[in-house]
Amino acid sequence: MAYLAVVLAAACAVLLPLALSGPAPQWPRIGLLALLHLCLESLAQGARTPCARFWRWLRGRPAEETPADPRGSGFFPVLFAGVLMLPPAAAALVALPGALLGPAAPPRGPRRVWNAAQLALAAAAAAEVFRLLGGSRLLLGTRFPGAALGALAAILTFCLVNGALVAGMVRLTCAGAGPGALRGLRRAAPAALLHGAGGLMIAVLWQGPYGAFAAVLGLLPLTITAWLSAQGHRERAAHRATVQALVQAVEIKDAYTRGHSERVGRASVLIARQLGLAEDRVRTLHFAGTLHDVGKLAVATELLRRNGPLTGAERRAVEVHPVFGHELVRQLDFLGEGRDGILHHHERMDGRGYPYGLAGERIPEFARIISVADAFDSMTSTRSYRRGRPVPEAVAELERCAGSQFDPVMVTALVEAVAEHGWQPEPPPPGGWDGEVPDIPLGVPEPARLPQQSGTGLPTGGAA
Repeated sequence: MAYLAVVLAAACAVLLPLALSGPAPQWPRIGLLALLHLCLESLAQGARTPCARFWRWLRGRPAEETPADPRGSGFFPVLFAGVLMLPPAAAALVALPGALLGPAAPPRGPRRVWNAAQLALAAAAAAEVFRLLGGSRLLLGTRFPGAALGALAAILTFCLVNGALVAGMVRLTCAGAGPGALRGLRRAAPAALLHGAGGLMIAVLWQGPYGAFAAVLGLLPLTITAWLSAQGHRERAAHRATVQALVQAVEIKDAYTRGHSERVGRASVLIARQLGLAEDRVRTLHFAGTLHDVGKLAVATELLRRNGPLTGAERRAVEVHPVFGHELVRQLDFLGEGRDGILHHHERMDGRGYPYGLAGERIPEFARIISVADAFDSMTSTRSYRRGRPVPEAVAELERCAGSQFDPVMVTALVEAVAEHGWQPEPPPPGGWDGEVPDIPLGVPEPARLPQQSGTGLPTGGAA
């Protein structure tokens, strides 16, 4: 709170000169830019615009609080245009309505005040840098690259001030999270440069013969892009909610593997990133790894919770869970090739796996990744029927079975990723399991492949 108070005091110190001294503020320009930033920022975060919320209130419908986009602010071109066209204190005012009235995560009041203070300070600092470099005089004559260089300096100043404030707050509220905030700032830098170019375009159009009208028209492509981005984010959020609901259903039925699904998804991502897969495939693989055991919903609960050995018939009943899982997710188009990863994650490189006995490169790549991630987490997790093993022993077992049960490339990728990022096995539940947990050897029992489906390849209607 002390840090927040300092930031607020500094923001007031920036805004106060606007009321006490200097030339008369350009209120029409400030008001129009502030309104545009407020409305377009709401669109960029997938929220209702203030006009839509006001119309809803007039019609007597209850107000809906839109959850904040975890990506944070997503539309800066109008704010950057204010930085380039207005004095520092006036540029700070442009950011206030959008931050104070826009969507925010709970607790909403303090977060909105904090967002307003940090954006106001960053905008004022950037506008001051642009002014000191003579950018405002160059902008009137649209002289390039002089104006462009000044605008670049202003954008970098905005990003540095905003990033330093965010990193300071995160470090105070979440110990050890400062470096993560700085990494996030580096990832956001390309988007900030693009938004800055948009702000420069708006400022140049505004100074032209058609004034604000031309600038607003120039915002249309950026607005459409921001709205489409927000819709994509909401769609991905819906996909995550669907996956989480299915995982919770599995873990309610098979409590002994609670947390296993998320850890397999996480280990699959480690392997994928080590292999250099494209980011969209990594996201799909994460979903598939997390849902790899969803077919257990169709397996008898008594078999899943059995502590003792299974008979041959019972093992075959359990071993059809990949087929059930594939059927359950068949209609989830966003899984794409992940559906084949779920279906074939128990296949073996030597062709002795199940359910279809595929071998070598015939096994889909996602399935070969999930197979290694699944076995690794299973071996390092303590279950009611056996004790988990240390990571080095599990790695040694994976390497021993590479080529016969697991793809050596995937095993190597996991070993390198664990060496680089580490791996924390899931601890036993509080109080431990009932009774003594046996200490049994590593390894996976030889599968009993379904004979009637041997070598049939992909099932009819399987995903590509």
